[in-house]
Amino acid sequence: MKIFLLALLMLVNLNAKSLFSNDSQKESSLYIGALKDLVISTQTTRGLTNSYLSGNSMALLLLHETQKEMKDAIGNMEASSLSADPVINSRATSISQELTKLNHKAVKMDRVKAFEAYTEQIEQILMLAQTVSRRNTKDLNPLGQEASKLMMETILPMTEFVGRMRGMGSGIAAQNMISEEQTFKITTLSAELQGLDRHLQKGMQAILDKYADNYNNNATTTMREIKNATKEYIEYTRNTLVKDPSTVDPTDYFDKGTDIITLLIKLFNTNNQAIVEDSKGWI
Repeated sequence: MKIFLLALLMLVNLNAKSLFSNDSQKESSLYIGALKDLVISTQTTRGLTNSYLSGNSMALLLLHETQKEMKDAIGNMEASSLSADPVINSRATSISQELTKLNHKAVKMDRVKAFEAYTEQIEQILMLAQTVSRRNTKDLNPLGQEASKLMMETILPMTEFVGRMRGMGSGIAAQNMISEEQTFKITTLSAELQGLDRHLQKGMQAILDKYADNYNNNATTTMREIKNATKEYIEYTRNTLVKDPSTVDPTDYFDKGTDIITLLIKLFNTNNQAIVEDSKGWI
């Protein structure tokens, strides 16, 4: 009997998946899913606000929906047991309050200042994502620890770098000109994005090598699509947009960025589903 119990204990310690369900991991999955929704809806709100302040009155109609999505995401975060953590709750509450204020006044602000204000709040959300990833690690299974870290510290920041390039680049293309400052900023963003993609490819492959049974072939396909699309976007930015913005269609440039973000969210959701399934245990 003692030998059996010892063998069972070793099996639990060595295996990536716990013998029993992990409710903390399931709750973590719900929270980081809501955080992702908040990042994406805030990015979309930033873009629509920028569009409205640039003269597109139709964007105002869509703003109400994206702002509702922001509120829903915050509500889901507040409903999670992770909100009981004082550090997480304090930062999340501050973000919620600032976004509420910003949503009420953004359409009356200067276009550039409004964009920067939303960008600052997205940076705060990404910092909260890192906090959640690091403070909640001890309660997760090995797969949950590694996947959530990659999701919060690599995938979400990638969506933001693409989002900034998308917004800045489409504006440059619309103006048919680029300043030295804009050249520096968008080139720097592309370099940051390139580094994050390398980290994503390496980190995601390591997870797939360890936990192949928790993923299907779609994850590998999505990784490859992200790598190719990101490479093309960076090259297009450096070799075409920066050198001759008059040849770039602003809508096309914006859509190319959106396609990458869509792929990143797809991979994020794939990881989150793997975390949920892993939290169920064997029995």
